[in-house]
Amino acid sequence: MFYNFLFPYLNFISGMNLLRYITFRTMCALLTSLAISFLLYPYFIRHSKHSQPIRNDGPESHILSKEGIPTMGGAIIVAGTIISSLLWGDIANNYLILLILLTVSYCLLGFYDDFLKVKLKNSRGIRGKKKLFFQTIVALTFSYFVEQLRTPEIAGCLTFPFLKSFTINNSIFLIIFTTIVIVGSSNAVNLTDGLDGLATFPSMLAALCLGIISYLVGHFVFANYLQLVYVASVGELCIFCGALIGACLGFLWYNAPPAMIFMGDTGSLAIGGALGGISVIIKHEFVLAIIGGLFVLEALSVMIQVFYFRYTGRRIFLMAPIHHHFEKKGWTESTVVIRFWIISFVFALIGLATLKIR
Repeated sequence: MFYNFLFPYLNFISGMNLLRYITFRTMCALLTSLAISFLLYPYFIRHSKHSQPIRNDGPESHILSKEGIPTMGGAIIVAGTIISSLLWGDIANNYLILLILLTVSYCLLGFYDDFLKVKLKNSRGIRGKKKLFFQTIVALTFSYFVEQLRTPEIAGCLTFPFLKSFTINNSIFLIIFTTIVIVGSSNAVNLTDGLDGLATFPSMLAALCLGIISYLVGHFVFANYLQLVYVASVGELCIFCGALIGACLGFLWYNAPPAMIFMGDTGSLAIGGALGGISVIIKHEFVLAIIGGLFVLEALSVMIQVFYFRYTGRRIFLMAPIHHHFEKKGWTESTVVIRFWIISFVFALIGLATLKIR
């Protein structure tokens, strides 16, 4: 918004030329969303009466340590991200606007889910099929409109990491595939959000990596040098990524053990959806699966557990998602979180390495 309003005067007002640089506006967005978090969370924590329902079949320590902690803190993550993105981003950029609408839609879904959990005093919320249906409709709509914005050279093109020339070109298949990516990413982050800070740090790492890739993919010279598919105008997504990192940093300040607030589905569904949406726009869907490898492992642990139990009546893990399995084995919560952070950091490095290994 600042960029759009001040653009005609950038050459006449001293210092305003900095607004031309995506890197400068990204840092401003990060600091703005961080400031918003520090301003709003203390008030939210003091006055919120919506506590997170705790699963009775979960680790025993959770019943004692997490009862009564307010939830829906993800609303401030989303608010900080959106406000900062609008302030420092180019609001005429259609990719940025679509990403904001996707994030808000998933945030509202998560908010309603959290509201039902609080109201009904259980951990179920919206029925799984209804939630999945809404997620799919929103993701499908997003994928369709993103595809309409593509230039003819890259429309319907699905790229793969490590392979510089192999692509699949089919718009219908691509829209279906990217819909699955967004829905899967949203639910994977949601499943990971089970311990204090567990999902937040990997989300920041993923946002950082996707922000870097967005900048490179949206810069013709860098994209050509690295043999990446050039996607015009996606550099503005760096501002969104920076805002998301700042908002998550602010949340982590209050979510660090012992947590004072939970993000709830309000935050986790929105963050996962946003990460999936960014990967779709910049055509790095498979790289997201590498960068967010921890999220993939968490989601797979649930799928394997459900499938195996359905057909054998037995469990592979003591409890799914897999972070609860290690808690059941005697690991402390902080040990699980820090070790999983390390794993997510390794995955992020591998994901970035795909940019050069082709």
